[in-house]
Amino acid sequence: MDKLFRKDAFNYHALGRPGKIEVIPTKPYSTQRDLSLAYSPGVADPCLAIEKTPEDVYKYTAKGNLVAVISNGTAVLGLGNIGASAGKPVMEGKGLLFKIFADIDVFDIEVDETDIDKFVEIVKAISPTFGGINLEDIKAPECFEIERRLKEELNIPIMHDDQHGTAIITSAGLLNALEIVGKKIEDIKIVVNGAGASSISCTRLYVHLGAKPENIIMLDSKGVLHKDRTDLNDTKKEFVSDTKARTLKEAVKGADMFLGLSVGGVMKKDMLLSMADNPIVFALANPNPEITYDEAIETRDDVVMATGRSDFPNQINNVLGFPFIFRGALDVRATEINDEMKLAASIALAKLAKEPVPEEVNIAFKVQNLCFGREYIIPKPTDPRLIETVAPAVAKAAMESGVALKKIENWSAYKEELKKRLGLSNPLLRQMRAACKRDPKRIVLTDAQNYKMLKAAEIVLNEKLAIPILLGDKKVITKIIKENDLELNGVEIIDNKSAGEKKRRQKFAHLLFEKQKRDGMTLNAALDEMQHRNYFGPMLVETGYADSVLSGLTRNYPDSIRPSLQVIGRRDEFGVVSGMYIINTKEGPLFLSDCTVTKEPTAEELVAITIQTVEEVKRFKIEPRVALLSYSNFGSVKGELASKLKKAVEILHRDYPDLIVDGEMQASMALNPELLKENFPFTKLKGKQANVLIFPNLASANIVHKVLKELTEFEVIGPVLNGMKKPVQVLTMGSAVNDIVNMIMVSVMDAHKVNL
Repeated sequence: MDKLFRKDAFNYHALGRPGKIEVIPTKPYSTQRDLSLAYSPGVADPCLAIEKTPEDVYKYTAKGNLVAVISNGTAVLGLGNIGASAGKPVMEGKGLLFKIFADIDVFDIEVDETDIDKFVEIVKAISPTFGGINLEDIKAPECFEIERRLKEELNIPIMHDDQHGTAIITSAGLLNALEIVGKKIEDIKIVVNGAGASSISCTRLYVHLGAKPENIIMLDSKGVLHKDRTDLNDTKKEFVSDTKARTLKEAVKGADMFLGLSVGGVMKKDMLLSMADNPIVFALANPNPEITYDEAIETRDDVVMATGRSDFPNQINNVLGFPFIFRGALDVRATEINDEMKLAASIALAKLAKEPVPEEVNIAFKVQNLCFGREYIIPKPTDPRLIETVAPAVAKAAMESGVALKKIENWSAYKEELKKRLGLSNPLLRQMRAACKRDPKRIVLTDAQNYKMLKAAEIVLNEKLAIPILLGDKKVITKIIKENDLELNGVEIIDNKSAGEKKRRQKFAHLLFEKQKRDGMTLNAALDEMQHRNYFGPMLVETGYADSVLSGLTRNYPDSIRPSLQVIGRRDEFGVVSGMYIINTKEGPLFLSDCTVTKEPTAEELVAITIQTVEEVKRFKIEPRVALLSYSNFGSVKGELASKLKKAVEILHRDYPDLIVDGEMQASMALNPELLKENFPFTKLKGKQANVLIFPNLASANIVHKVLKELTEFEVIGPVLNGMKKPVQVLTMGSAVNDIVNMIMVSVMDAHKVNL
């Protein structure tokens, strides 16, 4: 590690509040009554209830979501026996990972004790506090005995992650590697270099998967564990081989798999060359593997290679396992983590690696399009689907193997609950996805010569959210698809400039000429415009060939929307179009309009913008509560802008008496119902927070939505174009893939509206 990284590491842990985790209250505590409920006398009744019914501890306390990360610091990472206190940063880090990946609370406990009996006694004594125990960084062979005794004597899930975490993840990788190279686990010869906790647990799990013990050779620092050695403990004796091989070089000859959990650099190029065809090499020593990724790939082009490093393909990372294994175990109140649960986790991980990869994962690892193969045999740690994939598999295995005290009946609801724990799901987005899947529509993508648009098309096609139509140069589009291995087989590509589209260009040009001839457009000009995708695309919608069109990725907003206004036009009843942004907050969606089109709307235009925004909000089955925003509260400050808004509100109250709308008001009043009720109790919002904000002009709306987008973690969807005669949506230039996917869903729902 360089000096800068080491300096940053020290600062990361020391600056601000020292360490990486803290305890925060989950209940109100601001009043004396709150404190009385939290402690004395309020705690008395729950305490007595638990005394009467011990299982109620899961009902009234945090035990069911609390895991202890316990270590004595005798085998910390690659640092060795550095002691309990020195290992605390690692245990805090483990607690952080539990929380961010699976929403599991953790107390890290460093025990200054190396005696097995005393250590077990200490852990047993504190175990009533916890719903599960993660043993960490305890050296072998003591760790085997400690885990065995605690599992026998306690009825909560216990796992020594150094053993089983690596075993679970490498098993998933092994299953997929074998599929790629066309070998069966019962036939392969496996060499395991290292005889510590991880190596032994990995080997045991491989045997459960079908590997034959007689096909496995294990080595420790003194060489092969063979039958003539007299220096082996009981654990190592389990893996003695009847072989003439004594060294790693001899052992790997003809081997199908090498698993390294030892020291860096021990696997030489000539050893790799001596292995069987299509060798599988998991070199997991950290930070330097037994053989580097680059060395292995240079030596053999048929190798399937994995390391423990994040800067190379196929990282074996325990964070893929332990958060979700404990999540599933806790959620069914499992009394242990058994082999069935471990295997279920491995199989779930292996299957997930075969699914199309979310674009956010591609972005995180700076690759174009990850897909199952030699360089992608195991999911990435940032894959948001891990929690909803692994945890249910573990929970189901616990139930089926008879160690679950609680049953899950509705697995779909459980998966949604898991997503919500991490903010991975939102009711609005779920509703949009469900609506799109029920009735996917044909969406023209005018920027199909761009990778991001094609990746978005792959996603919506795979998830059956829409039927994309790719518009652009067919050769360019096909090349991008091929170079990035995108799954877009069978998707229609329309090359509007090709000879085959001449008749349609002429037809479209005549239609455009008829629409625009009174505005100075000639037929020749219309023919020229049909060479441009931003005109040809909307015309596909106008003529009924497609249901909606999405453009704007590579052009500014005014240039992108102008062709659609000329081809399709505004709805007559409004006479104005507007752009609405949806801000997905934890309290629910917030709708902002007009953020993109009308610079200085009149009072009448503000009314039209409000009504078309309300229509859109209602389509999401949300009751609109509208506030027209200003610098003034109900005339408190006079001015032309405030007067305009006041007039708009008067029209809305007169013509739409049932609509919950009021103003003009400041944003603080609109978003703080208590403040609004206290100062202006007459308002039609009646103590409820506004969820639709109408801005007085384009400048204020545009500034606010961009500030929110940059300074908050809220997901922003939009701009959603309202007020067009037929479905048209326009992206902001340079939108990310996820933004495009969301806007394709908006386009589908826009098309649904036309069919109502």
